[in-house]
Amino acid sequence: MMRYTDFSAHDLLLLLQGLGVSVALFAATTLIGGVIGLGWALLRYYRVPLLAPLAALLAELLKNSPVLVQLFLVFFGLPVLLETDLTPVQAALITLSGNTAAFIYVIAVSAIESVGREQIETARVFGLTRWQTLRRVVAPQAAAFGFGPLAGLLINQLQVTSLISVIGVIDLTKVGAILNLRTLKPFIVWTVIGLLYYLMARLIAAACARVEARLRAHREWKGL
Repeated sequence: MMRYTDFSAHDLLLLLQGLGVSVALFAATTLIGGVIGLGWALLRYYRVPLLAPLAALLAELLKNSPVLVQLFLVFFGLPVLLETDLTPVQAALITLSGNTAAFIYVIAVSAIESVGREQIETARVFGLTRWQTLRRVVAPQAAAFGFGPLAGLLINQLQVTSLISVIGVIDLTKVGAILNLRTLKPFIVWTVIGLLYYLMARLIAAACARVEARLRAHREWKGL
């Protein structure tokens, strides 16, 4: 029979542990998803046969299907398909990285296409290669254009990490569920959990706003 108890000092450590897991997974999946998503966008920029349409199709599937379904498919289905074992953390890492990559791909493609074609044509007239055009003309402007949508995406992906608790990852949401069951004080528990997510989201928004302002200032100073 479960015994209900009040909050203790140990609960603070449990909260910090859950917070650490959520932050670590968010950071890791953002980094991995960012690299993959930008890689897919480059395939489209260079119009690589077969690979560019394949990346577009994969991104379309990932961004238009529920993350929870993707999580179950990876955690329960992938081990059967590959005849291997996946820990809950590994499944969460794969799922959230892929989902983040899909949306970063969309943002990157939109940002690249926002650059005026006349600038790209002018760069080619001056003898710049596609890589030089990308690095010197397209990338600085695309980065400034894409950082606003990227900030919204990151905040959304932070909230999406709360879903990984359903497969047993001891993240911040899972810790909240544990404390709620033990103390039977849902209002206090979920208010604290919600505030922690809110504070993390505000930090992400503030950091992205500062970077975006610097990118825009740099672009204007370069006269691009």
